[in-house]
Amino acid sequence: MEKEKTKSEVGLLVSICKRCKERFNRTSNSSSSCRFHPSFFVCRRHDDQKRYYELGPEDPPYAAKFYDCCGAEDPEAPGCTTSSHVSYDDD
Repeated sequence: MEKEKTKSEVGLLVSICKRCKERFNRTSNSSSSCRFHPSFFVCRRHDDQKRYYELGPEDPPYAAKFYDCCGAEDPEAPGCTTSSHVSYDDD
């Protein structure tokens, strides 16, 4: 018969991901568990400088905000890359 895990043992299996900031169970961490942006959300023109930008009322006309990795202009856009979660404990 399998022994039941205590709360402290279960707590050792749950971590917070450095990339997506979500809680995850270390035992079910697959290669597609984490969805994140590998680059920063930046404020500058896209390289092609021909794309339409939706600026906020306080933004200067030259401002352009987007994820440098995929070009998504919404700071809440789902990540463009998937991988396994990475725990702060993995350092």
